[in-house]
Amino acid sequence: MRPDLLNPLFAEATSLKGVGAGLARPLDKLGLTRVRDFLYHLPDRFVQRRAVATLDEAALGEQIIVALTVREHRQPAGRGPFRVVAEDSVGNHVSVTYFGRAAYTAKKALPVGEKRWVAGRLDQYGQTWQIVHPDHVSEDSAGLQGHLTEAVYPLSEGLTQGRIASLVHQALGQAPRLPEWIEPGLLAREEWPAWHEALARTHQAPDKRAKDRLAYDELFANALALMLVRAANRNRVGQPLHGDGHLRAKLNLPFTLTGAQSRAIAEIESDMAQGSPMLRLLQGDVGSGKTAVALHAMLVAVEAGGQAALLAPTEILARQHADTLAKMARGTGVNIALLTGRDKGRAREALLMNLLDGGIDILVGTHAIFQDSVAYRNLALVVIDEQHRFGVGQRLMLTQKARRTPHCLAMTATPIPRTLTLAQYGEMEVSRLDEMPPGRQAIDTRVVAQERLADVIDGIGRHIAAGHQAYWVCPMVREAENEDLAAAEARHAMLAERFGERVVMVHGQMRPEAKDAAMERFASGEASLLVATTVIEVGVDVPNATLMVIEQAERFGLAQLHQLRGRVGRGSQKSTCLLLRGDMVSKVGRERLALMRETQDGFLLAEEDLRLRGGGELLGTRQSGDTPFRVADFEQIANLLPIAHDDARLLMERDGGLSSPRGEAARVLLYLFERDWGVQLLRGG
Repeated sequence: MRPDLLNPLFAEATSLKGVGAGLARPLDKLGLTRVRDFLYHLPDRFVQRRAVATLDEAALGEQIIVALTVREHRQPAGRGPFRVVAEDSVGNHVSVTYFGRAAYTAKKALPVGEKRWVAGRLDQYGQTWQIVHPDHVSEDSAGLQGHLTEAVYPLSEGLTQGRIASLVHQALGQAPRLPEWIEPGLLAREEWPAWHEALARTHQAPDKRAKDRLAYDELFANALALMLVRAANRNRVGQPLHGDGHLRAKLNLPFTLTGAQSRAIAEIESDMAQGSPMLRLLQGDVGSGKTAVALHAMLVAVEAGGQAALLAPTEILARQHADTLAKMARGTGVNIALLTGRDKGRAREALLMNLLDGGIDILVGTHAIFQDSVAYRNLALVVIDEQHRFGVGQRLMLTQKARRTPHCLAMTATPIPRTLTLAQYGEMEVSRLDEMPPGRQAIDTRVVAQERLADVIDGIGRHIAAGHQAYWVCPMVREAENEDLAAAEARHAMLAERFGERVVMVHGQMRPEAKDAAMERFASGEASLLVATTVIEVGVDVPNATLMVIEQAERFGLAQLHQLRGRVGRGSQKSTCLLLRGDMVSKVGRERLALMRETQDGFLLAEEDLRLRGGGELLGTRQSGDTPFRVADFEQIANLLPIAHDDARLLMERDGGLSSPRGEAARVLLYLFERDWGVQLLRGG
């Protein structure tokens, strides 16, 4: 149960003065639904203003505070701006300009003949100085002293900086003083302020120590929660699995395992033989052979008298896995079945009965395989593919499907920098497939200017005529207003006009059955060109598709470009990836595209992505904001996460865990950052 101390922070946003139903809607778009959310709605940047005696002292484009005497109001004849003509102390004229319906506000704030202090950006219109929509107007200079440095917050339509700042101020006033959870020596060494002071300082001015302290809190909460998961998992009674090898001996794979695959299989087999359930992450680049490793693990479970289940994030990927496993396991006698949300009626009932009776050894499917109606005779191993699509809570849900907690092997084809692996999968042991199977051909990667679009389309025509297939990826579904972005729907229409019904389209906003139908046409070879958004970045395996075109490639992160490129080069034929770039490419964008040409090492690209993005977005498939952190940026993760991880271990192993005084404070922290599933696990044992 959440500590009472935190209740004021988890009150609804409507408990703040001035927040009604109308304001709640734009606040909700920013994720500001509770008082706590305003505390962590941190400024993007700060405006630094300078108080000047006269306009001559200021530079164009500078943010200033200046005393002005109002001389005239100029009402527009038509729909033009309302202008207030004013002058400084030496007679320099400036036009204080308002657009839209702000004339009434301007007349009231800047009456003719009166002196006012104005804060805003000094610009020039023609030969006249101009301040457009001043940020603040005050009757005396003291009223603007607090605005020399001012926070600029992320906004949504219907909100102003002033309104957000006011609500943040209210939230800070309601925030209680919380007990200190940071180890005293670390707190003193870093010279970090207390929690409440750090929040106040972060909203007032640029303050590295205060912001680092808040980022550390978030990283410490995450590290501690994952450590609790790990500890709880060790304390669970698992099912030691000792496979005798009789099924694996019947495998007739058309390739030899790499050293990395053999090493990962040995690590997994060792884990599965233990009394506590395995919790391991298998990281492998595109084409590194994760499925073969997973099959070995599942066969260990079946050899030991258990069942295995493979969970995939999409139906397309689930079907593909079922087909691949069936081919690999042919000759072993293992019964592999597929269950998705589409399976209904008697066929579904028969499958479920067979599963309960133990007639099915390996079940592959989407989240449907863990519905209440699905029961196993002896579920011994769960394999989760594309782990980043499932949270810790979903992993924990799997434990309810067996008499004893099953072993869990999670897999991801998204290369993750070592720093972030600790942040996202700190509760798991990690195996890395850092070696590619021999004979896999490099993908010829080229950067092509958008102006050569017609040449690329001609090349697609020759490619299709030769009997091959191709992908065409766009950064969005449909064109946004005022944005010149490649959109899948428009590109599909244009390419279909040229190539007819051989062109199909897939994007995330389509109905699942329409998406599956398009994918099946492409996978079967009936369609030759698939136009898509990044929905295809994982799980699509069509060996005859040997050409990938990525439009406006500079808009994608390195890891995402690498994932998309990995959709080709899956057969024996030479494959090509064309990165179409726009005219306006930033320095970082050019570096990304150059790196894509130079290397196909996903782990190297992930590390470089981290370096290039710095404190920016998360990489690859996480660009859309699917990140465990709201406060900590990349630089803070890199610098502070190892410290937070060590401190969490210190608390659990030496400082008495959550029952000690510091542990009680850390318990408050877990609830504050909503990592309380760690507390629930500790309680549940």
